Parts: sequence; structure tokens; C-alpha cells
Amino acid sequence: MRAYTIPAFGLENLALLERPEPVPGAGQVLVRVKAVSLNYRDLMVAKGQYNPRMPLPRVPCSDAAGEVIAVGPGVASAKVGDRVCGTFMQTWTDGGLTEAVTASALGGAIDGVLAERVLLADTGVVPIPDHLSYEEAATLPCAAVTAWHALTVGFEAAGKTVLLQGTGGVSIFALHFARALGARVLVTSGSDDKLGRALKMGADAGTNYRTNADWDRWAREQTGGHGVDLVVEVGGAGTLERSIKAVRHAGRVALIGVLSGAGGVNPIGILMRGITVQGIYVGSREMFRAMNRVIERDRIRPVIDRVFPFADAPAAFRHLEGAGHFGKVVIAVENA
Repeated sequence: MRAYTIPAFGLENLALLERPEPVPGAGQVLVRVKAVSLNYRDLMVAKGQYNPRMPLPRVPCSDAAGEVIAVGPGVASAKVGDRVCGTFMQTWTDGGLTEAVTASALGGAIDGVLAERVLLADTGVVPIPDHLSYEEAATLPCAAVTAWHALTVGFEAAGKTVLLQGTGGVSIFALHFARALGARVLVTSGSDDKLGRALKMGADAGTNYRTNADWDRWAREQTGGHGVDLVVEVGGAGTLERSIKAVRHAGRVALIGVLSGAGGVNPIGILMRGITVQGIYVGSREMFRAMNRVIERDRIRPVIDRVFPFADAPAAFRHLEGAGHFGKVVIAVENA
């Protein structure tokens, strides 16, 4: 059985190796991986930017879809032949995030899924919507669940205005879900071409932050000067202050990414305008299931930028690093 491992930090060190055939124990399922999708986190893990003290070697990636080919004793949630996705955190079934749950995060705290076969927890798999391919389903566990969490937990999207930053995986899924949930959607991007594609997908308005640095003011203008109800914030320190300015009094900022790096932020705007800033770290299995019901109801199909063969996984990482993609970068595990 072949798997990619990170023996030392750096994309150049990503290595395809033979590993022992996994055997499911109690409460485990063995999945023949059909497809894996990449997230920015996977790039950070490989380069040593996510957790420089992470024990190595490590199998990267959190997002996979495949077929159950064996189950261990006591497994009740899956059977041989089922098409499934793994959950990002294998033990987060429902309720709030805990320290113990974060210790089950695939491709970070524990080995991930960039392999021909993987063992997953009975509590850590969900069925794939029937209309989705394995490549499409592999895009769901991190980016899609993160977007769903931001739009549905502690927030009622119907009739609200949502501002999405960029056109990466989380933001494109948030566009799908915000539309499905009845929200008005504003989008920022550094590419006019990507803005055009987002508008064709149903975004109500968009602006290029490279030519309109005051996109926070633009967002307020789009809402009669009041500000948006929710910002899906993926930039981090470089964009957070403008996100706070873009949101209305008692509005919400869902803090998801750190694409522009870490750093400080002035808390006065948060304090004086009663804004809620909530950290979003993916979501639970129950969130995943609720999201899948809407995906099935509306026949939502994930946007895939490009599919790479398993043998070219390092090229997929480099493509993601180039930041020219629109939607998700996927690796097809064709020889599993």
C-alpha cells in the first residue's frame, strides 16, 4: 500500500512510500481512497508553517472520499461497499469544539489521507451524496463544512447580506450555501476573471480588492451604509480590520483563515459596535450531515479547478501554492 509522507518539512521532501497494509480494529473502517482534495492547511503542514513542532514523518491531507472495503468489530455506521468521506476531526460527532477533539484532526495531529487505503473511525465517516463523484465528494470535509459552520451555527442566513473574501475553496462553498439559504452575497477577489465567475455562480455583487483597496467602504455602500451581516474572513491580520469596518453594528465576522499572515488588530471597532468575531475550525459530523442534506436537496456540485493523478501529487501542491486556482485542487487515487 502506497502513501505520501512528509519525512522533513518542505514540498521537495514529499515522498511516495510503501507502507504496511492497514487492518481495521474495533470501531474502525478501512477505506479504499478514490480522491483527495487539498486545502491551504495541507500546504502549510508540508512546509512546516502549520506546526513546526509536528512529529515527523506524517501522512498529509485531511479530505478524502472512497469506498469502505472492510470494517472492524463494533462498527455500526458503515458497511462494506459504502461510499464515504472522512470527517476532518475523527472524534467530533456533535456539540462544541474541545481540546480532545482537535487531537483527532487528520493530516495534522494524526496521519492524514494521501494514501491508497486509510483507517478511519466509525465516528468519523459520513455517506457521500448520491449525485456526487468521488472527486467532488473529496472536496467536502474541510472547506465545505467550514463554510457551512460559518453560515449556520449562531447565524440565520435567510434575508441577510454576507461578504465573502476571495474565491478559494471555503468562499466558493460559502457562495453555494449562502444562496441556498436565502442570503444576498457580496464577493471580493484580486482577479476580475474570478469575480466574473463568482457572479455567474450567483453572487449579487463583487469588487476587486487590488483596484479597490477600500472594499470595506464598498461593502457598506452596498448595504445602504449599514454594513453586512456576516463577513467570511479568510485573510487574517491583513484583512481583519477592514472586515470589522465592513460589518454592521452587532454583526458577525467568521474568522477562518490566515492567508495574509498573523498579527495584531485594534479591538476598538469590535467593542464599540458590538461585533462578534468567531473562530471557525471546520465542524462536526452532525454539521457535515446537515450540510449534505442541503447539497442533496439543491443538487449542489462543488467547483473543481483541476484533478491531478496520484503520482503527480507534488505538482498538485505546487499548483495550490501558485494561487491561480478557482475552486478545489483534487488528486485522483486511480491505483487504489
